[in-house]
Amino acid sequence: MSDSKTTSDARVSAIRLLDQILGEHRLMSDLLVAGILDPLEPAERARANRLALDTLRGLERADRMLAKYLRKPPPLTVKNALRVGTVELCAGEAAHGVVNAMVNIVGEDRKFTGFKGLVNAVLRKIAAQGPEAWNALRVPRLPDWLRDPLTEAWGASAISAMEAAHFAGAPLDITPKPGAAVAIPGAEPLPTGSLRLSNPGQITTLPGYASGEWWVQDAAAAMPARILDPKPGEKVLDLCAAPGGKTMQLAAAGAEVTALDLSAQRLKRLEQNLLRTGLKAKVITGDALDHTGLYDAVLLDAPCSATGTVRRHPDLPHARDGAEIGALIDLQARLLAHAWTLVRPGGRLVYCTCSLLPDEGEVQVDQALAAHPDMRADRTALGRPGIHPQWLTEEGGLRLRPDYWPERGGMDGFYIACLRKSG
Repeated sequence: MSDSKTTSDARVSAIRLLDQILGEHRLMSDLLVAGILDPLEPAERARANRLALDTLRGLERADRMLAKYLRKPPPLTVKNALRVGTVELCAGEAAHGVVNAMVNIVGEDRKFTGFKGLVNAVLRKIAAQGPEAWNALRVPRLPDWLRDPLTEAWGASAISAMEAAHFAGAPLDITPKPGAAVAIPGAEPLPTGSLRLSNPGQITTLPGYASGEWWVQDAAAAMPARILDPKPGEKVLDLCAAPGGKTMQLAAAGAEVTALDLSAQRLKRLEQNLLRTGLKAKVITGDALDHTGLYDAVLLDAPCSATGTVRRHPDLPHARDGAEIGALIDLQARLLAHAWTLVRPGGRLVYCTCSLLPDEGEVQVDQALAAHPDMRADRTALGRPGIHPQWLTEEGGLRLRPDYWPERGGMDGFYIACLRKSG
C-alpha cells in the first residue's frame, strides 16, 4: 500500500473517531475495543490514533483558528476534517498533501460534496498562517464541567499547570518484572521504579515485550501496588482488576493473587497479559460487592471519573459531562465499605482512584476512617522511593497530579491511601 493511501486511510479513520467522540460522546477506549481501527494495517492504526489524540488535545486552538473563516458551523464530519487538517498544518505537515487529502475525503461522501470548496479555501488560509498563529494561542483549557471543580480544589495556577501537562501529552511508562534486565534504548529510570520512554514506536516490537519482561503502566498507576507492598505467599485480592497492571505487580512479588472484575471482556486482556508475562493469578468475573472471603491485603482501584488520565485520554473531557460522578461517588463508598469486610484482622487495604476530584479520593477515605473504628491510615506505607512529602494529604493519603514531575513529562492524577485493620 502506498504512503499516500496509508495517510488517507489514517485520516479517514481519525475523522470517524472524532465524529463518534464529539458527536455521540463515546470514549475512545470503547471505540478501540469495538474494533473501529481493526481494518487498518498497524502503521495506519497508529497514525489514525495519533491524529485523533493530537486533534483532541488541540481542539480549542483548532476551533479558534477555524472560527475566523467559518460564518456558520459546517456538519460535524466536515468540521472534524477541518480540525484534523488544521492540527496537521500547524504541526508542519506539507500544505499541498494535507489540503488535497481533506478535500478528497470530504468529497467522497455525497452529503458533503458541496463543502469541498470551503475545505480547500479554509485550509489554505490556515496553511498561510502556519505554526506561528497556533503557538500564539493559549494552552487549551478543560471544559467548565471539569475545570470549575478542579480549580476550586487545587487553585487556578495548579489547574493551568495541569492543562499544560494535558496538552503536552504523555510519554510511555513501563513496569519491569522484578530482576528483569530491560534493555530498551532511551529508557529513563524514574524515582518510583518505573521506566519512561519518550518515543517508544511500536510497543510490541520493543525488546522484552514478547518475553513478558515488562508491561505498559503509567508511573502513578504503578504506585498503589508498590504501597500495598505484597509479601510472598500472602493472599491478596485485586478488586476491579482489569486490564491487569496491578495484578501483575502483585503476582510478580510472589503473592497468591485473586483478580476480580465485572467485565469478562476486560478480563480477557488481563489473562492475555498474565500469559505473556508468565505470571499467575486466580481470575474471577463477578461483582466486587458480592465477593466474600478474607485476605491479608486488598487492592481496590475503584471505578471513577478517570479525570486524572486526561493527558493520555484527551477524549474524556469531550465525551463526558460529569453527570455520572454522583453515582460513581456512591459506588466508591459502597465498594470501600465492602472491601473492608474482606480484610483479615491486622491486614491492609489500598484504596485508589485515577481521579483528580477530592470527592473520589480524600473525602472517601476521610469518611471511611470516621465510619470504621478499626481502620487507620498507614502513613508509613506511603514512604516509597520517589514520593515527595508535599504529596501527602491531611487524612493520611497520597495525592498525585499531572503537573508533578513537569521536567520529566508529568504523571497521571491518582489518589492512594493504605488503610490498616486493627489486629
